[in-house]
Amino acid sequence: MQAVIIGAGGGIGAALVAQCAADPAIEKLHIVSRHPAASRGKISSYSADITNETSLAELANVLKRETDLRLILVATGILSDGDKLQPEKSLRHQSADAFDQVFRINTFGPALVAKHLLPIMPRRGRAVFAALTARVGSIGDNRLGGWHAYRASKAALNMLIRNYGIEQARLNPDFIVAGLHPGTVDTSLSRPFQKNVPDQQLFSPTESAKHLLRVIDGLTPADSGKCFDWAGKEIPA
Repeated sequence: MQAVIIGAGGGIGAALVAQCAADPAIEKLHIVSRHPAASRGKISSYSADITNETSLAELANVLKRETDLRLILVATGILSDGDKLQPEKSLRHQSADAFDQVFRINTFGPALVAKHLLPIMPRRGRAVFAALTARVGSIGDNRLGGWHAYRASKAALNMLIRNYGIEQARLNPDFIVAGLHPGTVDTSLSRPFQKNVPDQQLFSPTESAKHLLRVIDGLTPADSGKCFDWAGKEIPA
């Protein structure tokens, strides 16, 4: 089979690339980032920006020539950006610019990836489209509030995942669309917020990637449209 990893330049994305490259079941691996590395062996590297629909349409035009694209993973996301963007502790800290930036990357980007890449995936047999989400996007599990833009962007993404699961099932009953919460991973995204995270709950990117791929391997069509954490436990809507 062939696999595609969007966001291959990030911490979790790069770890997913390493794990998938070592998997003999994946015969060809397509990796996508804004600043692509060189293609090598079974890895083909592409440049695309998930916030630029033209670049995603061009990517889809190239990938549609391939066969057996059974796995697409969207490993992109943003939580903070130095002093320019920080999670809101209060509604008073909300801003239109922050909402725009966070939603463009966390919600609109994966949605545009789905728009252009889902149609070139198989209509028969098991295939998986998965995107990284977050437990804090769960409305039912929200006990602390705050982080308004980030929570809302992930909640919206979770709804889209549900929508895509319903739509894809009409085209291929064996298709699976899922959201994946990687846990707290030692990457640039979480690093400013790791202070109170116990060591045993902080994963390396490699550990997280192994967990996520294990969860994907265990998914069935009955799981499509749902979100799961790194241990395979379903996250409430």
